[in-house]
Amino acid sequence: LPLQFLSYLGACDRLLKQGYEEGQVEEAMEMFQYSEKKAAEFLHLLAQFNDMGFQQNEIKEVLLLCENQRERALEELVMK
Repeated sequence: LPLQFLSYLGACDRLLKQGYEEGQVEEAMEMFQYSEKKAAEFLHLLAQFNDMGFQQNEIKEVLLLCENQRERALEELVMK
């Protein structure tokens, strides 16, 4: 197996162990060109904003727009 694929699987596995759903992990990894750090930030904020009652599709859109910057993203979500 190519090394990149193995590191992708390792990253997905670590994120899944943190309790994120498989579909969300795969989507986040693709959205951030397989950067585990950025995918983890995204998933963490997605869960946080979800718990606050914001809609998942809006959260995703805003997090991408704000490049995972929590304060900016929260402001955008509140203004929607």
